Amino acid sequence: MKTVAILGASNDRSKFGNKAVRAFARQGHTVFPINPKETAIEGLPCYRALADLPVRPQQISVYLPPQVVLKLLPEIVAKGCDELWLNPGTESDEVLAEAQRLGINVVQACSIVAEGLSPAEF
Repeated sequence: MKTVAILGASNDRSKFGNKAVRAFARQGHTVFPINPKETAIEGLPCYRALADLPVRPQQISVYLPPQVVLKLLPEIVAKGCDELWLNPGTESDEVLAEAQRLGINVVQACSIVAEGLSPAEF
């Protein structure tokens, strides 16, 4: 199993940032929700920032607007990860170019579907 940080995690069960928390947890992964406005999401402790995580995540899955993602790229580099998943709607040409410049391994796809699940299940 892997460690997964969810940037843009949410307590709103209709949002993909919540569906991802539930999907990765269902698959047995260690999930770290990140949202500066929450203290817990789906019963898991929620972290204010990526830098607050107690471990380096293997995967970071993003559910934030591209302009926010762009600002977070330096924090992502500082924490490190094996893969940065930009889910639909989180990417832009600028984000992709900067991530490439910074040497981040980017995957553009729905991370829930990549787990063999459908967001409609959640």
